[in-house]
Amino acid sequence: MPYNYAVTAHSRANPETVFTALVRAATWPSWSPIDAVEIEDGSDPGERQGVGDTRIFRTGRAVSRERIVELVPDRRFGYENVSGPFRSYRGTVELAEAPQGGTDITWSAGFEPKLPLSGPLWRWYLTRFMQRMVDGLATYAGETADRGPAG
Repeated sequence: MPYNYAVTAHSRANPETVFTALVRAATWPSWSPIDAVEIEDGSDPGERQGVGDTRIFRTGRAVSRERIVELVPDRRFGYENVSGPFRSYRGTVELAEAPQGGTDITWSAGFEPKLPLSGPLWRWYLTRFMQRMVDGLATYAGETADRGPAG
């Protein structure tokens, strides 16, 4: 049985600045609960990653391998979890220019856990964890915008 979640945040940064943080894996530990990141296949973590790149995220003892499957510059970032407790997991970060300025960010995913009956627990956990992710991304991008153009 598939499950899903969606979390949102608003950043005062423009969509380009938010997108730049998403495609540079090296920034993730700066704005998220993730402790460390490395690239298994693809560009250096400080460079922009592309479709097909696989990143390894470490949070405490948990390790997550994710492959970038879709990039629409300044609008959408799509990824799939390629290891761990899920039969399938496809996440998307949608960026929309907000009418009041800045960017509205929606981070969502559909997933199916390997362990039967664990879906409601995973949805509860992921909703909370990913809200921290999207809030951190929004804040980081806003602070980056305050400092000047992202490199």
